[in-house]
Amino acid sequence: MRTSSKIITIASTVAVLAIAVFVFFKFCFVLGEGVKAGELNMFVYKGWIWKTYEGRLIQAGFKGANKGAIQSNEFNFSVVDGAVAEKLMRCSGKNVELRYKEYNGMLPWRGMQRYVVYEILSVSDPSTGETSALPPLPIEQ
Repeated sequence: MRTSSKIITIASTVAVLAIAVFVFFKFCFVLGEGVKAGELNMFVYKGWIWKTYEGRLIQAGFKGANKGAIQSNEFNFSVVDGAVAEKLMRCSGKNVELRYKEYNGMLPWRGMQRYVVYEILSVSDPSTGETSALPPLPIEQ
């Protein structure tokens, strides 16, 4: 094997490994995990090529720039698990507590957000404040 072909082989191997490491840390590595709570404002199933579940949670009570002002904060998220998505479809307008994973980048089939919700911890009605079970799924006939 000639020296130039050895250099090309080693350079190609290093380039492929560098790309693989970049893709792993950009799209597969879980940067953080956490819990967010707030009122479920929107939850939809949308997309051009890959249909994904997307939601918006409104978190209230953060201090605004002006004294005495209250500013709300939005938490936009995606859901991959169909069972979790089905439950969230029935929780619009309710206070929910969600567990999520944060990724460095988005993949089109995983959703349009860096935050991916994978579990519902609790659901409560904002008018009564009582934590309740999720409404039952409609019976298919």
